Amino acid sequence: MSGRGRLALCAFAATMMAACAMLPLVDPASWILQAGFLVAIVSGVGALARRVPLPRPLTVGVQALVTLLLLTLVFARGQALGGILPTPEVIRHLGQLLQQGGQDVSQYSIPAPTTEGIRLMMVGGVLLVGLAVDALAVTFRSAAPAGLPLLALYSVAAGLSHGSGAWLWFILAASGYLLLLLAEGRDRLSQWGRVFGGAPRAPGRSAGFEAPGGSATAPVRTGRRIGAVALGIALVIPAMLPALDSGLIGDTGTGDGTGSGGGTISAVNPLVSLQNSLNQPEDREVLRYRTNATDVQSLYLRIVALDQFDGTAWKSSERKVTDVPKKLPAPPGLSGDISTAEIKTNVSAAGWYAQNWLPLPYPAMQVGINGKWRFEPVGRTLVGDRGQTTRGVQYSVTSLVVEPTAQQLAQAPSAPASLVKEYTKVPESLPSVVKSTALEVTKGSANDYERAVKLQDWFSSEGGFTYDTQVQSGTGSAAISRFLKEKKGFCVHFSFSMAAMARTLGIPARVAVGFTPGSAQQDSTMSVGLRDAHAWPELYFEGVGWTRFEPTPSRGSVPSYTQAGSTGGGSDTPEKPQASSSAAPSAAPSVNDSCPPQLRRMNECGAAAAATNVGPTDTGTPLSTVVGVAVVLGLVVLLPLLPLLWRIRVRGRRLGSGGRTPADAADRTLGAWREITDLAWDYGMEPDDSQTPRKTAARIVRLGKLDGRAAAAVHRAAGAVEQVLYAPRPEPVSGLVEDVAQVRAGLRAGAGRAQRLRAVLAPRSAVRVVWALSEHWAATTGRWSSRRRAWAERWAGLWRRPSRDQG
Repeated sequence: MSGRGRLALCAFAATMMAACAMLPLVDPASWILQAGFLVAIVSGVGALARRVPLPRPLTVGVQALVTLLLLTLVFARGQALGGILPTPEVIRHLGQLLQQGGQDVSQYSIPAPTTEGIRLMMVGGVLLVGLAVDALAVTFRSAAPAGLPLLALYSVAAGLSHGSGAWLWFILAASGYLLLLLAEGRDRLSQWGRVFGGAPRAPGRSAGFEAPGGSATAPVRTGRRIGAVALGIALVIPAMLPALDSGLIGDTGTGDGTGSGGGTISAVNPLVSLQNSLNQPEDREVLRYRTNATDVQSLYLRIVALDQFDGTAWKSSERKVTDVPKKLPAPPGLSGDISTAEIKTNVSAAGWYAQNWLPLPYPAMQVGINGKWRFEPVGRTLVGDRGQTTRGVQYSVTSLVVEPTAQQLAQAPSAPASLVKEYTKVPESLPSVVKSTALEVTKGSANDYERAVKLQDWFSSEGGFTYDTQVQSGTGSAAISRFLKEKKGFCVHFSFSMAAMARTLGIPARVAVGFTPGSAQQDSTMSVGLRDAHAWPELYFEGVGWTRFEPTPSRGSVPSYTQAGSTGGGSDTPEKPQASSSAAPSAAPSVNDSCPPQLRRMNECGAAAAATNVGPTDTGTPLSTVVGVAVVLGLVVLLPLLPLLWRIRVRGRRLGSGGRTPADAADRTLGAWREITDLAWDYGMEPDDSQTPRKTAARIVRLGKLDGRAAAAVHRAAGAVEQVLYAPRPEPVSGLVEDVAQVRAGLRAGAGRAQRLRAVLAPRSAVRVVWALSEHWAATTGRWSSRRRAWAERWAGLWRRPSRDQG
């Protein structure tokens, strides 16, 4: 097999090995077979085009055209002309499929079903990456940049899937890229050996560095060993250094993974596509629990608290995590004067529900659970370590029902200054209308408790707000301002807006994410579904601690301490959840029996919003603006570097390996000499074509202040050029690449800092580009002028011929 053919095969293998990282994202995984078949076709078309040979840009263009035809044939055959030729209707249909795929991705949890839209995204993405890798690595013979599309493919998959097998996908992707690099290196080494290996090959030895049996000799073996060692370092070192957590292939879990001690959890927003979850046609069961609490409707299952607001989104802070203690510490701010009741709850999570945060009643005091879980004391949450999720887990929780009175909340003393400082921060981007509205709504309030109740009542009933899941999502400053103006939204808007307004009033506030209590079942258990996921604000009152409020209308339950009376929270003896209830969670929507028929028909029973790993953010700047700014910035950065990039490309072409004929060797010698004269030009010595190579070498040595090895290298190159120009049979010369490197190092050593920067960033020899373009333009215009004259003379002759016939 030829070197280029081997390179094409390795490019195909690298693409498919990186694509394997996407296997956990959808089910079934048969799409990868289709993607592999299509990538093979595109790679084969590229191989045929290079064999013709076609110009490299035209080769890539042919492959891109074949890619479009294949996508049309597979995904838009009914809209195509003849079932394969693209039409505007095909482009429109593919766009609709991509849009549908984006919606499907946001609606389904991993692994998602292979809908037509998702299949187009997966197959089309792999096909485009395969085209890019083949073009860079094989057509343009540059395997290193081909790692960028491979990295993009792996990064997308790794960012979406957090399974325990992530290390396997990393090894596959990295091995594919390493294979590609080794194939390119072997091809380059074999060509170099054929050109400069002065001694004849021994009988039986193949071209390049291979033994008779086909095994690679020292250079290739060394390259393989280096690659294997580098891959091993990437796998082992991050696992050995706790500061690096799990490295490239580690889980995105939050512990330090050591089993004891500290560690941190990252700032993670646990909301994903709440709006899409609210509109789900099926309310799948997430949790089932049994509790001895009397007031079950106040038993919110809290996942995590979002306590940082940067103007674009609410998210949780980076916190230290520890081992889960046998008994959790007392809740912050809770005094013994507040009435509390201890309850017990046994929970079973559905087998499909997998996330890092453990839903718990707040404040939990003791948790009994198996697995790798860590405790974050500030938010009082349990988070999975090294891939641990809630999938199918069963656990028991002992928690407190905190029952403050309105009077106790109204008379709460000031919170600690450090806590107030941290939890009343608002970004500068928050519009002034947020604070002015908060002041207007709470006018006449005597204390923070009255202000909080007025904010809750204003959102839930008095402010004219409407619960609507179809409005534009967002949690940042712009979304809050829009929500206050339009007065339409769902729990995300209500909770985040109330928390932001409370902070502007100096009340410590954060947003909790979790589930409302769910619906009672006939077996005395409570069933929590997707539509029970919810977000609500928590405000801090000294002596009570973090206190729940409910501003979202028709969702959850309004706390008793914000109303005229209050209720108690007696307890019974809980029973453990039945295993069957978690092993086969109900797929039917769970509806609270106490829900009015009107709300039940409107699908308004129970709280809504689904929770996982990333929160909705503002739509922000339009994509077109972002792309435009990125292009402008790219041009600003790239344009000054064009001379540098051109010199690198020219140097590589001049010094690179070529054919094996004497003419090829002569061309390489002349190219090396031209590189030396251009290097001298870059350092201020303009070329003088009237001088002989020997005089030019002496001039470069004198003006460049070269001595020793650099001076000898210049004279050797000049002698080689004189042989090519004047000798009847030039002797082959080796070591020209090393001579050019010696001259370059000598010129650099003898120049000042400014001159060195000028030679690298703005080389004078780059003017050859302008000369080449000028010559090309002159030649092109000359050819067109000649063709126009020839056509004019021909037409004139045809026009005159009838006159002669008539005469």
